[in-house]
Amino acid sequence: MTCKFMDSINKILISTSDSFFWNSLDTEWRYKTGLVRMASGGPYFDDLRSKPEIIDPPQNEDMMDIRETVDDPAQNELKPNVAVSSSVRDLLECPVCLNAMYPPIHQCSNGHTLCSGCKPRVHNRCPTCRHELGNIRCLALEKVAASLELPCKYQSYGCIGIYPYYSKVKHESQCVYRPYSCPYAGSECSVVGDIPYLVAHLKDDHKVDMHSGSTFNHRYVKSNPQEVENATWMLTVFSCFGQYFCLHFEAFQLGMAPVYIAFLRFMGDDNDAKNYSYRLEVGGNGRKMVWQGVPRSIRDSHRKVRDSFDGLIIQRNMALFFSGGDRKELKLRVTGRIWKEQ
Repeated sequence: MTCKFMDSINKILISTSDSFFWNSLDTEWRYKTGLVRMASGGPYFDDLRSKPEIIDPPQNEDMMDIRETVDDPAQNELKPNVAVSSSVRDLLECPVCLNAMYPPIHQCSNGHTLCSGCKPRVHNRCPTCRHELGNIRCLALEKVAASLELPCKYQSYGCIGIYPYYSKVKHESQCVYRPYSCPYAGSECSVVGDIPYLVAHLKDDHKVDMHSGSTFNHRYVKSNPQEVENATWMLTVFSCFGQYFCLHFEAFQLGMAPVYIAFLRFMGDDNDAKNYSYRLEVGGNGRKMVWQGVPRSIRDSHRKVRDSFDGLIIQRNMALFFSGGDRKELKLRVTGRIWKEQ
């Protein structure tokens, strides 16, 4: 009887000891991997068993709420449980060009990363530690990037869309809220902004003539029409129908022959530009030339529109004929009007 009783006690102790051992081992593993942490004071195992704590994610001002959807930004709703830390985005910034990195993301043997576009520029040397780069892919960072959703970089201009990391660049290249480039053709102006900002910029900084109304009558004079350079141009801005239009007139070389061109650009997107039409006329001595078309959006560069000949083109000889007199001075009168299609 006594032996059986002692055997039962031993089994209970062994079972309890085993349970204690594996529970302690599991808790210790969780502690070492950061899943739980020890509170100060108290015996080691007692503290692990009785006071496990889940570590809360850090809260700071760099965290921001994320909204979706990808295809329909107008229907975006707040996603309360998704947040992207600016420190994560910093990890995805190439140390060379400072742009966001996209697959393949390369890394050196020390774990320093850079984008595929900059790898040839650093001659296979890590820009951080100068070790040889080799062909190591940072697959972990690529997977992290694939899990992110970020706001459009034109959020300050009005875009509320939230996009997967790898779709964000494509969206931003087509975003209707992206700023416009300055339409001034006389210099390589790098100013960008929305339409009201650019209108003020053209008026204040470039001293462009501003006119109200949908009709115009302009005279262009050049004392020596034999000297034609690409820099010979004029720009006038018209305000009508609640929109702004840029009238360009310039001389440029077409092959060996100098020509003049006049065309209209719409200060807005191409879809809105198609709602308008315009007509240009130039003439003299009882003759005239007429051009009718749709204004091009300022999304298309001035040079792109000009080189596509999408406007009223006047050969030099015809321009001198229209000018009359001794054909030694260019005097062209260009008239036109803008209207909105019904």
